[in-house]
Amino acid sequence: MPDALARVREWAGQPVTETPLAGGLSHRVARVDAADGRRWLLRVLDPRVSAAGLGIPLDDEIANTLRAAEAGVGPRVLHRMPGALLLEYLDGVTLDARAVRALPGPIAAACRRLHAGPPFVGGFSVFRKLEEFLALCRRHGLRTPGGYEDALPAVAEIEHALAARPLPAVPCHNDLLPANFILCDGEVRIVDYQLSGNGDPAFELGDIAAEAEYDPDLTRRLAREYFGEDSPRLAARVRLNLIMSNVTWTLWFSVHHGLLREQAAAAGFDYEAEAAGKFARAVRDLADPGFGRLIDDVRGAGPGSPHPPHDARRPE
Repeated sequence: MPDALARVREWAGQPVTETPLAGGLSHRVARVDAADGRRWLLRVLDPRVSAAGLGIPLDDEIANTLRAAEAGVGPRVLHRMPGALLLEYLDGVTLDARAVRALPGPIAAACRRLHAGPPFVGGFSVFRKLEEFLALCRRHGLRTPGGYEDALPAVAEIEHALAARPLPAVPCHNDLLPANFILCDGEVRIVDYQLSGNGDPAFELGDIAAEAEYDPDLTRRLAREYFGEDSPRLAARVRLNLIMSNVTWTLWFSVHHGLLREQAAAAGFDYEAEAAGKFARAVRDLADPGFGRLIDDVRGAGPGSPHPPHDARRPE
C-alpha cells in the first residue's frame, strides 16, 4: 500500500495518513485522512484474487465501480491509479446481518437503483461460477466439504427450473455480504464490486438473504419489496437462488483457503469453517420438504399445468 499512498499524497498535494480497515476478505482497504481534514477510502486490488478466479479482472472491477457510482448507489471514484482506487468515503454505518434483516425495504431499493443503472462489464451466472470453482478444486486437489458433489444433481434441477422463465439480466453486485452495505442518511449504499456483472436480479436478492440468514418469510418480503408484487413464483426464484448462493460460495472459500493460504492467514479469517457453514445451510435447504414446492412454483407447475410435478429426489 505504500506506493498507492505516495500517489494519493501527490494527487492531494498534502500529507495523508492511512488507517487500515478490517473486514476485507480479498483486497486491502484503508481510510485515508488528509492534513486539511478531508477523508477518502483507498482500495488496493490484489491481482492474485482475479488470477485465482476469485474475482473479475481488475480493469472490469474498476469499470463496474465507476458505473455503480453513476447509478448513485456506489461510492464516487475520485482518483484511479494502477491497481488501486481512491473512493468517496461513505460516512455512515456498516451494516451487519441483524441490520440487513431489519431493512428489507431500503435494501431492495438500493438494489433497484443499482439494477437500473448503466450495464456492467461482463456477465455473471452463479451456475457457471460454480463450475469454474469446482474445476479449480479438482485441478488443484483442494478440499471441499464432505458430500459436496452429492448436491450437484439438485443444482442441475434448480438451473433447469430457473431457465424455464428467465428474468432479464441487470447490473448486479453478486456478493452482498452485510458489510458491503453502508447506511448513509437513511439511504443504503453498496460497496466492493469484486464479483460484479450482468445477471439475474433474483440471485442478487437470494445472495442477500443467504448472507444475512433470512428465514423464508423475510425472503418472501424482500422479493415483494423488490418486485412490487407478492408473487409465489418470484419468491421461490429468490429462495432457490439463496440455496445457490450457499452452494457456490462454499467453493469460493474452499478455493481461497487452498490457493491463497498466506493471504487468508493475514486476514485472520477461517475460510475453511465458513465453507463448511455455508454448505451445511445449503444441505439443510435442499433436504427441506418444501424444496420441491419451490421448484414447482418457479416452473409454474400446478393443477392444469403442462409441467410434470417435481421429482423429490434430494441429497441425503
